[in-house]
Amino acid sequence: MNILFVFLSFFMIQSLSGSCSEQKTSPIAILTGAEQPERYLPLLKGKRVGLAGNHTSVKGNLHLLDFLLQEKINVTLVFAPEHGFRGEASPGEKIKDGKDIQTGVELVSLYGKNLKPSPEIMKKLDIVVFDIQDVGCRFYTFLSTLYYLLEVCAENHIPLVVLDRPNPNGDYVAGPVLKPEFTSFVGIIPVPVVHGCTMGEMAAMIIGEKWIKTTEPCSLTVIPVKNYTHLTEYHPPLPPSPNLPNYQAVRLYPSLCFFEATSVSIGRGTDFPFQVIGGTLPSLGNFMFTPKDIQGFVNNPVNEDKTCYGIDLRNVRPIPRFTLKYFLQFYKAYPEEKEFLTSERWLNLLSGNSALIQGIRDGLTEEQIAASWKGELENYLEIRKKYLLYPDSE
Repeated sequence: MNILFVFLSFFMIQSLSGSCSEQKTSPIAILTGAEQPERYLPLLKGKRVGLAGNHTSVKGNLHLLDFLLQEKINVTLVFAPEHGFRGEASPGEKIKDGKDIQTGVELVSLYGKNLKPSPEIMKKLDIVVFDIQDVGCRFYTFLSTLYYLLEVCAENHIPLVVLDRPNPNGDYVAGPVLKPEFTSFVGIIPVPVVHGCTMGEMAAMIIGEKWIKTTEPCSLTVIPVKNYTHLTEYHPPLPPSPNLPNYQAVRLYPSLCFFEATSVSIGRGTDFPFQVIGGTLPSLGNFMFTPKDIQGFVNNPVNEDKTCYGIDLRNVRPIPRFTLKYFLQFYKAYPEEKEFLTSERWLNLLSGNSALIQGIRDGLTEEQIAASWKGELENYLEIRKKYLLYPDSE
């Protein structure tokens, strides 16, 4: 397997049980892959470079594209994931091919009609760089974008460099593992809802487990984060996407995303998306909010212009982890399931199975539902250990 891991120090990795210890704040400054140019600029000199990035692709206060051009790197084109290359698009909004608005570099969309670059596009490149802040959830679409880039790079014999970034949900692993029949753009590989890996570790796992079906594996180089462990509490300096504006939202995201298949709002169309839960029934709670259409953040949010009643999670402590308790609470609060669940298919794609909704219908507790995926989670943890670049313990 042609995988090169570039790193400054080798970590002795200890085994992980179902979840890691409590997060620790790092006393030493974290250096992302992008902030270590001495490690990747030599790989790019004299080559036609493709950059997969977005607004989080920064080196200090400078966008990575601007930095590479400043360093006389020949960035031939850029790839734009969901939300666009500069983070200007609303969730679900189709991204069009064109040019980067600030530099004029050719822009190729990886969200919308074409999720994977064509062979004609790849002929323009000698190497691809991937640098996007992820949040460690299977249904966050940047993971699927990485998957397709690994596949197309392997097919066209083009090396891929991942400039790694910390995972703000990287201190634990939780949720059901994706079943093959529920594969989609919000679930591309058989990992849990919260996978506990950085994008660099995910890239190595995708190749190592042969999840892309190519004759030869992709040639992968990972520039790992310096001074980081999976227990490090990491607050992304920029919102990873328009509706994850802060650390609290990022931490609640794994638990609240299932509500996207319901009639309940999770704050899209407010100043606090993914930090509140509310529906139109007054009995749901005392906290009230009204979703509105917000240009660049959300179009036609759930319960637009309607008063929602529910709960405010902005100050919930301790640091949130994946839980089904809110989903179960709201499911039971509705007289009929159809008033709550608006798309069973979408829920199944997000959860990666049809067992979750069946368990809820059967009246199982959160503990009983979690017990049903314990075995597959343990199997995943054994796979995960092979690709860790950062320790799970101090």
